[in-house]
Parts: sequence; C-alpha cells; structure tokens
Amino acid sequence: QALVVLRREVYTKFFALAPAGQEFFKQSTTRLHFLAVKVLAMTLDMYKEPRRMVLDISALGLRHVGYGIPTDLFGPYVTACVQVV
Repeated sequence: QALVVLRREVYTKFFALAPAGQEFFKQSTTRLHFLAVKVLAMTLDMYKEPRRMVLDISALGLRHVGYGIPTDLFGPYVTACVQVV
C-alpha cells in the first residue's frame, strides 16, 4: 500500500513542479510505477555502491539527453523523488 502511494506521489509532485514534464511521461501507469521503484532502488544503491552509481546515473542522464528530454526537467524530477522518499 505504501509503495503504491509513493509511486503515485512521485509523478503528482513532479507534474506540479514541472507541468511540461507530462509531455515526456506518456507511458502506461505500469511503466511509470516501474520507473519510480527503479529510482528508489537506485537511491538505496547510492549508499551501498556509490562509485558504481555515479557511473550508472551519469549514463542514465546521457541516455535521457539522447532521448531529447530537456535537462531543465531533471532537477524537478529529482526534487519530487527526494520529497516523496
């Protein structure tokens, strides 16, 4: 139950912070929930394996730039995730 609320809140907060982000998150709810859980797992991994996570997060950012996601949406997404967690 708590995980369902967490997953939903990430996007509620993100879209409130950056309404333009809705144009880039047009996937299914299932996919959005998967991404939110992945962010939570990566957050925990930052404490377990910080060096590897620096590389993983850098690669993730570069992939998203390649997808055409505006970098000014990265901050609000991270803020939403931090506020929820």
